[in-house]
Amino acid sequence: MKALISCGILSLFLTVSVSFSGAGEKTGNAESDSTQKLWKQIAPYFEPPKEFKGDLGNYKTPLKFYDGRPVKTPEDWQTRRQEILKTWHAMLGEWPPVNEHPKVEYLKQEHRDNFTQYTVRFDIAPGHPNTGYLLIPDGARPDHQTPAVLVVFYEPETGVGLKGEDRDFAYQLAKRGFVTFSVGHDYSLYYPNREKAEIQPLSALAYGAANAFHVLENRKEVDPKRIGIVGHSYGGKWAMFASCLYDKFACAAWSDGGIVFDESRPSVNYWEPWYLGYEGPDFRKGGLPTEENPRTGLYKRLIKEGYDLHELHALMAPRPFLVSGGSEDQPKQWRALNHSVAVNRFLGYENRVAMTNREKHAPNPESNEQMYQFIEYWLKPNQAKPNCF
Repeated sequence: MKALISCGILSLFLTVSVSFSGAGEKTGNAESDSTQKLWKQIAPYFEPPKEFKGDLGNYKTPLKFYDGRPVKTPEDWQTRRQEILKTWHAMLGEWPPVNEHPKVEYLKQEHRDNFTQYTVRFDIAPGHPNTGYLLIPDGARPDHQTPAVLVVFYEPETGVGLKGEDRDFAYQLAKRGFVTFSVGHDYSLYYPNREKAEIQPLSALAYGAANAFHVLENRKEVDPKRIGIVGHSYGGKWAMFASCLYDKFACAAWSDGGIVFDESRPSVNYWEPWYLGYEGPDFRKGGLPTEENPRTGLYKRLIKEGYDLHELHALMAPRPFLVSGGSEDQPKQWRALNHSVAVNRFLGYENRVAMTNREKHAPNPESNEQMYQFIEYWLKPNQAKPNCF
């Protein structure tokens, strides 16, 4: 496994001068009125419904090593965290080295609203060129103070408001002052190719997001310690795997991608070969696993051996994340999220795991506003600050 530990994790237990009063930690400076107001708006997102408060369901605790030993100290957790990462990367397929200085080709630029939109091309994986949209707000200056967000989906046009409704996350966040980068997969989810992929597609997407992270990081306007990631549905899965497996993302929002395995929900389809069920170019027939159409690839092993995605969620600690839940991520999924709450609490952190809920799968203006509030609170300068300084 390649080195994936960023300063946020390495400095977790160092004394820092600024912390989060809104997130349950003490600070020597009074928060601004706007920060207090924003915290009051998002604070309910961090509280499970009463019926799920403290309910850990049937999920195995991440606070035990695979051999059953309990995690007793913060140092133990770092060892356990590495065990989870190493195990999952070994199962998913090892990444090539992350390109921390990707070559970016600027193809076109146009001014929209209060930002400039650049059409850019970069290698999302070695030998896999990818075209996306980079949005730079008019007020952004080369002083490393502007927060940024990577937006992932099937294609980049949706994120910048050129397709669909209520999925224009990059466009809306750029109007709010964030540098944003909207990317799609451009068929790079099979690496190095569909005939003989060496990495399960969702992990290949996460790897691509890690490379895209550095497109943002290398912009002089961007504060490299304040880069988040968001995505909906397919993009929600992608954003989840990327932020859990690459800890340089300061925070994340996952919109109704299905945060745990659930074969009662056909749309929570991790078994498909373009997610975790790849085992060669001859794909299984789509649809729920059945005796006639069985599980394949890594997904088959994960279910057989009792793994679930709450282990990956725990890798976010203490970085904050929001599940913008709809039909696929209902309030009952707090049972899985409570394990991340427990890990954060073990490390001395509160209010790092949030969830909102809506009835339908599709995002709507209300759920999007909740997500934007969350991102603004955790990434905007002079408000709450990530752990990496």
